[in-house]
Amino acid sequence: MTQAPSSLNTAIDRQLHAESPAESFRPVLLDPALADHAAELKKLLDSPALREVHDRIDEQLLELVRCLNPGEPFPPTVLERAVDEARGGLLPDEYGTWAWYPWSGRLVRVLPETEFRLVRTDRNRDKITRDEQQRLLSRRIGVVGLSVGSSAALTCAMEGVGGSFRLADFDRLSLSNLNRLRAGVHEIGLEKTVICARRMYELDPYLDISVHRQGVTEESIEEFFAPGEDGERAVDLLVEECDTPWVKTAAREHARRHRVPVLMDANDRGLLDVERFDLEPDRPLFHGRAGAVTADDVRAMDPGEQMRFLLRVVDQDQLSPAMTDALPRIGTSLSSWPQLASGVMLGGALVTDTARRILLGRPVPSGRSYVDLEALIPAPQQKEPAL
Repeated sequence: MTQAPSSLNTAIDRQLHAESPAESFRPVLLDPALADHAAELKKLLDSPALREVHDRIDEQLLELVRCLNPGEPFPPTVLERAVDEARGGLLPDEYGTWAWYPWSGRLVRVLPETEFRLVRTDRNRDKITRDEQQRLLSRRIGVVGLSVGSSAALTCAMEGVGGSFRLADFDRLSLSNLNRLRAGVHEIGLEKTVICARRMYELDPYLDISVHRQGVTEESIEEFFAPGEDGERAVDLLVEECDTPWVKTAAREHARRHRVPVLMDANDRGLLDVERFDLEPDRPLFHGRAGAVTADDVRAMDPGEQMRFLLRVVDQDQLSPAMTDALPRIGTSLSSWPQLASGVMLGGALVTDTARRILLGRPVPSGRSYVDLEALIPAPQQKEPAL
């Protein structure tokens, strides 16, 4: 939603004059039909912080008309009249929303929220109907862990699966993350939550995203799941992609308590894990693979015990040969878990597709599935050399 005029001066001044403007991640939305917003828009247009104005509203209006009337030939005069009607009586300069992205210095004009969402998701039809799309955009998704999880969050935002998000990660981008994260070298050292939120807001400035920059902690985990004080909805679905054993366990304990379904992509052999705590509030964590272990139990484990716990959770016997070979070398000849961009992108697709079906009430049971590309697309067998 467009920001209320009363908060506008503060929001823009804070982002224009902040000590660390590079840390910003939320755009300011300006409605040129409102006097206060129009005044702030003029200030922005005169500001040295502005680097680029991108105004393609006429093209978006044409696309809106064609999305609402597919197959209509629209002679030029009829099309012009349809575009005028689409503005709803507003003058051309008063129509639409200006989105100010302080981290890039871009000011972008887009359609109003309802029309923007209709056009942006039009090519989803009818794999997702318009009614289903509206239902999906009314849901909130929590994502914990934004290495693998960033792909899931971005793909959900792109497909319109969720209109509100809570993102949690304590880490900052490092050079070695760029083998699998959608980021640039200019963002090394920036918080992963900020990078992910920016990418999502650049897809859709009308999203509602909150970031938990310290990750999920004992002090913040209940807040992560609960409704906000301003009436914002609680988390409807959790995507858990964190390497920390305590967080993995505590997140599931809270999800079960709040009856929130949990998805996890293990980034090996296309493993997707589904726990329907919304339907099965007494279901054991991790499908019972870790026994009756609690988050407090995990916190008390030494590093060796935590590693054995993680191996039980991911089912060590089902790991790929490459991952099985890597495990004993982590910390010696390998710095960390091996992960590939292709696996992370596959995981984002698996999570988004499954999240969409769960949020629409489709029958998705708890369980563990593998989309193992090496098994599904096998290499041809080598012929024995002729003697």
